[in-house]
This record gives sequence, C-alpha cells and structure tokens, in this order.
Amino acid sequence: MGKRYFCDYCNRSFQDNLHNRKKHLSGVQHQRSKKVWYDYFRDAAAILADEQDKKPCRKFLQTGECDFGTNCRFSHMTEEDVQQLKAHIDEEKRAQEQQEAKHGNPDGSIEDWLEKRLKRKKLATGTSSQLVEAPIFQFPPGWPPVHELPPSLHPPPPEGWKIPPNLQWG
Repeated sequence: MGKRYFCDYCNRSFQDNLHNRKKHLSGVQHQRSKKVWYDYFRDAAAILADEQDKKPCRKFLQTGECDFGTNCRFSHMTEEDVQQLKAHIDEEKRAQEQQEAKHGNPDGSIEDWLEKRLKRKKLATGTSSQLVEAPIFQFPPGWPPVHELPPSLHPPPPEGWKIPPNLQWG
C-alpha cells in the first residue's frame, strides 16, 4: 500500500508522494486548518483587535450557527463575548503591572540594576555599609588606543549620526 502522510492540522491521511503532499499543502482546506491552529495560540489583545475590525455575522446572530464556522470572514462574537475578552485583557495587564512592581521595572537603567545587585551582595555577605567601587574597565594589554581604532568601531556620537538628505539604501 505504501507510505501514508498524516496532516496534523487537517486530521487526515493520504498516500505520501510528492504530488499528493504538494497538492494538500497548497490546498485551501489545509491553509484554513493551519490558520485555525495558529489562531488558537494568539493573545487576547490581537484577537480583540481582529474581531472589532470585522462586521457581525448576520446568519450567526439570527440562528446561532454559521455554515462557514471558523472560516467565516465575519465576527461570531456577541457583545458579551467582547466584554469578557476586554475584561480578560485588563486582568492580564493588571497582573503584568503587579509582576513588574514586585520584581522591579525591567526597563530600568543598568546603573540601577548594578546598584541593587551591589546592595543584595552586601546583605548576603554581611559587609559594612561602605560602597565598593566597581572596577574600571581596561582594554587588554597590546590593544591600540580608542582613537586609533577604525571608524566602524568608534562609539556613536551623543547627538547621533548625521544622515545626508540624499542617502539611498540598497
């Protein structure tokens, strides 16, 4: 009988050869099944944004069913569903803010992080309250001074790089 190919997205199998597999993978049903699978893992904010852009499905609102199901281009969410989704998003935001408040702001500066780290180390080792200076970074012996490095290795100027008006990339 030969090898068989099983498609996890479509939940079906067929004889495995180049023609059949290519035909299946480019088929509309497979593409829709694959989209439904990946939509299952999207975050609530993206789902809400997509659903608010769509018009409501009249057939679904009238009968509670739609012939197209998940492939329908109209929204099958009621106002209650949208409100529940908004509440879920707000709850996620509050939980994230509480997490940031508990563990500190991850976007803080490196100096803040180093200072907190130094304080934690002092508490852990029980050393005195004198501040220990961080060692100054030095280039390895034999390296050229910074002003002798090629321009591509120089740090950017504080005001940023000057971009000529007629510059074209590509």
